[in-house]
Parts: sequence; structure tokens; C-alpha cells
Amino acid sequence: MIACLRLLSAICLAALLAACASSPSSSLGELPRTPDASIEQLLEQAANSKTPEKAALLRLSAADQAYRQKDNARAARILEQVQIDSLKPAQQVFASTLSAELALSRNQPKAALNALSHPSLAHLNELPADLQARTRSAHALAFEADGQTLAAAQERIALAPLLSGDAAMSNNDAIWNLVAALPPEQLQSAGSDTLGGWTSLALAVKSAGTLEQQQAAIDTWKAQHPEHPAALQLPSPLVKLKSLTSQPLTKIALLLPQEGQLAGVARALRDGFMAAHFQAQQAGQNPPAIQVFDSSRLTSLDEFYRQAQAAGVQLVVGPLEKPLVKQLAAYPQLPITTLALNYSDAGQSNPPQLFQFGLAAEDEAREVSRRAYADGMRRAVALVPSGEWGDRVLNAFRQDWQAKGGTLIAAERVAQPVALAQQIADLFQLRQSEGRAKSLQSTVGGNVSAQPSRRQDIDFIFLASTPQQAQQIKPTLNFQYAGDVPVYATSNVYSASGDVNQYNDMTGIRFCETPWLLDSTNGLRQQVVRQWPQAAGSLGRLYAMGVDAYSLAPRLGQLKTLPDNRIEGLSGSLSMNPSQRIERQLPWAEFAGGQVKRLPDTPR
Repeated sequence: MIACLRLLSAICLAALLAACASSPSSSLGELPRTPDASIEQLLEQAANSKTPEKAALLRLSAADQAYRQKDNARAARILEQVQIDSLKPAQQVFASTLSAELALSRNQPKAALNALSHPSLAHLNELPADLQARTRSAHALAFEADGQTLAAAQERIALAPLLSGDAAMSNNDAIWNLVAALPPEQLQSAGSDTLGGWTSLALAVKSAGTLEQQQAAIDTWKAQHPEHPAALQLPSPLVKLKSLTSQPLTKIALLLPQEGQLAGVARALRDGFMAAHFQAQQAGQNPPAIQVFDSSRLTSLDEFYRQAQAAGVQLVVGPLEKPLVKQLAAYPQLPITTLALNYSDAGQSNPPQLFQFGLAAEDEAREVSRRAYADGMRRAVALVPSGEWGDRVLNAFRQDWQAKGGTLIAAERVAQPVALAQQIADLFQLRQSEGRAKSLQSTVGGNVSAQPSRRQDIDFIFLASTPQQAQQIKPTLNFQYAGDVPVYATSNVYSASGDVNQYNDMTGIRFCETPWLLDSTNGLRQQVVRQWPQAAGSLGRLYAMGVDAYSLAPRLGQLKTLPDNRIEGLSGSLSMNPSQRIERQLPWAEFAGGQVKRLPDTPR
């Protein structure tokens, strides 16, 4: 919202300074003028004014001046003194716009939209251009903040003819950012007008894969829409793509440990990475050369980068070790763009050349939040392991879930199996139910037929656990009268062992998982599994990550420039967040009848 308000200021600075000094037709009324007087002087003049209309104009000027001085609370108090229904239409538009801007400053987009629904807005096109620009800018920001992306884009399209120079370019980029954020199905449904041209450009860019394909799609679109505003002034992110295509990637350094505790993990990552490289060669492509470095023998990161530069390396993939990634994150600059295969600490600042990718459990917690909310769930309880990992997963789920408007009613840490029944009973308040039954027996005397009942305000359980824990948790839920509560889990519950008895114990649990383990028909996966059979099991997630690291290597600049683009990988659907961390979204499956059943995807 702060960024949006900065854009509003950039677009409307002239309008805010001029404050609509010109007057529309007399039937619509005079607009407030930019005064030489202070706010206090304006309010004093208003108090001594001979006519209500003059007093209202002076108060509108004072409120607007307070808003321009960023004293929003004072501006709102002054505006409250103005009876909007007693104003003429032009003044009503001005007051409604200012009211909307103040609502946006409080992060209240619905209040802003309500202010801009005043009947006087029907006269907007009859008013001076600077007020039109100011009003349409506020309207676009309110639509965007309210999640009405297409409406926001349409409002900015209407705003475009009113702007020039840097403000016009900023608005052009804002239109692109809006349409680029839309999913393909919404882009396909737009019409053939100016908005339709924007959405067809976004769809063309999203549908293309490599940088070269995206550039070709842009050129084709421009040829088909030569008079469209986006063809006349290409959005800045698309201009940057052209420079990226002129810098082909020819050599990669793969920095992984060959000894120590992480050697096995690194071997799976390396084999997946190289398998993708060999597949590219077999397909007749001209892939970059790969040089492998052993990070377990590394004595100095500075020395490594000197060697890599001397060898002509353009991109480093690795390291895997978290301490090394944290060291890299502490550098102000890196000499070579680097895709680390782990993450630095949350909140740690990073050099602009550092990108980070891993199988983050936090991604899966956010995926549970997304899927459960899309399925209509709103009230959750959580079962997570004790310890630092469980805390991270729970925090990621809680933050994303509450940001969506969901409620986390309670959470339990799963530590020892013997405590599990009591923990679940506490979550569902079963002991309270049993206590009520005993109290009733004591009151009426004799036996009373009463089955304990669980609380009914829980929509689902968020579960992060091992397969062995999940084997105990699901039957315990059944025993504790909560077997009908849906369970949404991270991939940790899935061993990919094919153990029918284990899967039967977890019947009904839904979980997110990598495409690698849910789609055995992928050609590259089949090749890898033939050579390394262990890749068909839970280790397959690491092979998938290696394959995806190879796919990401030439496209980091692309994802940074177009953050709404995705790569459909084998470890998930990959995108880049503002911190240059790769985030994964995952498909879903369910344990059913001793088998794993793939579930239909939900809109993202």
C-alpha cells in the first residue's frame, strides 16, 4: 500500500499542487484553489465566512493542504466538518476523492471505493484534467488494494490519456504489473479492446518459456498491435528482457560438498542437475558447460570466486551448506551471480547477485494455507513437531493463514506418542464433554447414556509430521470422535515407500507433494529412476530439486524482471519473491484405500 501511495503521489503531484485552480462550468460549482494561507488561517476564514458554500470551499482547501502535508488525521477531522450533500457536484467529486485518499492511507480500500461511488462522479469527465487524474488514480489504487485487479487496470487505462512524461510511463508500468499478476484463465477471458490488448500481451509472455521465446512472443504481439499503448511504450520490465537475451549463459560452476554429512544429499542434487544437462544435450540444445567444485574442501569463498572468474564462470549453483549461504548473504556484493541451494536466515539482507532455492518446509506450510482456504476452510488447529523446525513451519502457516483471513484456534506440539491422545483430546475439548456427562450423572443419579462430543468450530487440522507420527495421529483422531475433520499435511507424511499398511493408517489425509513423486510418467524422471532406483522414493525430491536448479540457472534474470512468471518444475511450480528466494507451489494428493490418489488442482 505504501508503494501504491507513492505511485499516486508521482502521478498526481501536479494535481495536488495545483489543487484544481481552474473552475468548471458554473452549474457544477467552483473548485477549491491553492491558497497562500496556512491551514489555521483557512479554518479561521471559514469560521467567519458569510456563506456556507464559501466556508465549505475553505475547509476543503484546508483539508487538502493537511493531506499534502501528510497530516492525515487532521485532514480527516477537517473533512468531517464539510457537509458533502450540500456541495455542488465538482466540490462533491473533490471531497469524495480526498476522502478516498485518506481511506487508502488507513489501508481501507472498501471505504475508499464507497467514497468514490458518490453520484457526483458521473460528472468526472466534465471536470479539469488534473482532478480527473487524481480521482482515477485513487480509484485504481482502491480497486487494486481490494483485489479487483482487472477493474484497477481498466481505471488506469482511462487515466493514461490524462498523463504525460514520467507519470505516463509509471502508469504504463502499473497497468502491466496488474495484468501480469492475473492467472492465465482470467487473461484469456478479456475482450478485444485496449484492456484485451494488455491481457493478450501478458498471456503471450506467460505462455512462452525461455527468454528467447518470450522476446519472440513480444515482437509478434507488437506486430499485431502496432497502435496499442504497450506497443508504443513497452513496459519497463519487458524492455529489460531484451537486454537479458543478449547475455547467453555459457558456463556454470556447480558448488557442492563431496564429503561430510551432506555428501549424500549433494550427490542426489548433482545427479539431477547433470541429468537435466545431458537431456538438453540430447535434445540438440547448446547448454552451458558445467564445472564441479567441492565445497567441503573450500577454505575461502573469496578464493573460490577468484578461481571461478578466472575459469570464465558466469553463474554459481550452490553452495548447499547453510553456514556458507549465510556467509554469502553477508557480502555487500558478489562477483558472480549465485543460486544458493539453501537459505540464509529470515530477515538477513542479501547482495543483489544472490538467489536462493531449496525444499523449504515454509513453502509447504503456505501451500497448505492456500489449498485449505481455496477449499472453503476458515478455522484451523495445528499439530506440528516440537523443536525449531516445527516452530518455523507453524509460524509460516500462521502468518499466511491469518493474512488470508483464516483463524488458527489452537496448536499442539507433537513430541511423544504417549501424549498424543491427550493432546488431541485437549484440542477438541473432549475432556470437557466427558466432565459434563459425569456431572449430569451425579445430578440425576444412575447411569446416563452420553457419548463425548468434540467442539464443532474446527474446519480442518494442519499437520506437519513424519509418516510414523501420522500413522498414530489419524487413528487417534478417529478414536477421539474427530475422524471426520479434514487433515491437510505437508509432504513429510509421505514416505513414497508403497507401504499399503502405512497408507491405510493415513486414509483421508490430504498432502502436498512434488510433481516428481506424483507423476511417474515424466520422461526425465523415468531416465533418472532407471539409473538411480532410489530416486523413485523420498530421495526423489532432491533429484527433482537438482533438475529444477538447472532449469532456473538461465532464467533467474527473467524471474526477477517478471516476478509473476512461473517455471513448472519437478519440485513444484516455481516463482521468485522480492527477496530473490524461489518459492514452490505444489500439487495435492490423498491417501485412499492403501493408495495415493492425485487431487484436482485448485485456482491459484
